[in-house]
Amino acid sequence: MDHINIKTLGQLKAANYKSQTVKDELRKNLIRQLQDHEAGFEGILGYDETVIPELQTAILSRHNILLLGLRGQAKTRIARLMVNLLDEYIPYVSGSEIFDDPLNPISWYAHHEISIHGDETPISWQHRSERYTEKLATPDVTVADLIGDVDPIKAATLKLTYNDERVIHFGLIPRAHRSIFVINELPDLQARIQVALFNMLQEKDIQIRGFKLRLPLDVQFVFTANPEDYTNRGSIVTPLKDRIESQILTHYPKTIAISRKITFQEARTTQAQKDAIEVDGLVKDLIEQVAFEARQSEFIDQKSGVSARLTISAYENMISTAERRMLINGEKSTFVRLADLVGIIPAVTGKIELVYEGELEGPAKVANTLIGKAIKTLFSRYFPDPEKAKKSKAANPYNSITEWFVEGNTLDISDRLTLPKYKKELSQVTGLPELVKQFHPKLSANQTLLMMEFVLHGLAEYSQLNKKYLDSGFGFSDMFDSLFNSGIDDDDEDFR
Repeated sequence: MDHINIKTLGQLKAANYKSQTVKDELRKNLIRQLQDHEAGFEGILGYDETVIPELQTAILSRHNILLLGLRGQAKTRIARLMVNLLDEYIPYVSGSEIFDDPLNPISWYAHHEISIHGDETPISWQHRSERYTEKLATPDVTVADLIGDVDPIKAATLKLTYNDERVIHFGLIPRAHRSIFVINELPDLQARIQVALFNMLQEKDIQIRGFKLRLPLDVQFVFTANPEDYTNRGSIVTPLKDRIESQILTHYPKTIAISRKITFQEARTTQAQKDAIEVDGLVKDLIEQVAFEARQSEFIDQKSGVSARLTISAYENMISTAERRMLINGEKSTFVRLADLVGIIPAVTGKIELVYEGELEGPAKVANTLIGKAIKTLFSRYFPDPEKAKKSKAANPYNSITEWFVEGNTLDISDRLTLPKYKKELSQVTGLPELVKQFHPKLSANQTLLMMEFVLHGLAEYSQLNKKYLDSGFGFSDMFDSLFNSGIDDDDEDFR
């Protein structure tokens, strides 16, 4: 409909405009989208077979929706994308606080305007981007915030009694009339506020300070909640939960490939970083594997979840660690090394909730453990299992490398090494370049160096070498060295 030319109620009627509820509007546009095989919910990855079909079913059923899942599972983003299923513009009575439908007015103001002006009542148009309201539920949210309150100043100015509907200052929900209204973390809302919300859903009336007003609002409600909240901070009151017709469970990415796509879609890296810093697929997979390991770790509270934001922040930190080295060393370009994984520790420690055992270990140590487990998990995809190779009757491909360390040699790989020094350090380990060439002959020079460093980490995770955590990297030595120094703490000065 060409909304530009329609400025009055009479013109709207002449154009045969048909009113519809926001739920019918969403349903109509979703039907068209499905028939045209258009991709809806752009940017939501890993939910094509699970969450999205359930969400579409709920919209077709014209349901209010509860998205239930742990943190970092795109619940709020899904709710925001529902706006794309609304009509581009809808008409409303000009000046209406709650954007009254000109053909179906519900407020005193709209009724009054239409009774005075009739078909000459001025009409304005609201874009779909303005038809979305979001509120984070916190214990201090009041009925006045959500539903409204009596405004004594308005009453005094207009010389009205408190029996007059005009004295009400509408809250967020009435102002979301004909829109999508989202309440994040619903269980955090006090029970009495939830009951007021239920009353609005069920009875279509507003009760404020003894003032009762019938207001048949047209709102698509979307709620989000974390299962952890049910036990920790509150719960959804039963009558309200009963009124939310569809409850949809979200989940974390099920594969490394999907997890990687989400990370690169969301990671904020500059064009300069993309141009100057090379990131191998191995390192990308390692970052994702850290999150997968965290979601199985006994040190981490699994009820709290491990957000997808962990991998996004970790990836950004890893790129920046490599960039910092490049800037300090005056280099024009660089590539991400495994030593740069020390840079992701702040991103990991800030995104995990530790259980008691994890607190005893300490967040930094837990983060290092997760990185180690990720390396061990991926190592067998690239090289033979060191434990099996040791027991095998065939020649052990790692022998010359471990022998070099048995002879008393040690190796420190700092995240600050220049490229020539990094290459020199790795190349001095007997058998290391040959091993990588044997199993991965087609790698570039940078990838070869990365893979050489990966071998050392892998052997350490399989207890063939000793790995020490340095301030800015890792130190490798013979396993016996760790036995003689087992009483020394990881951060002891002797290790630096």
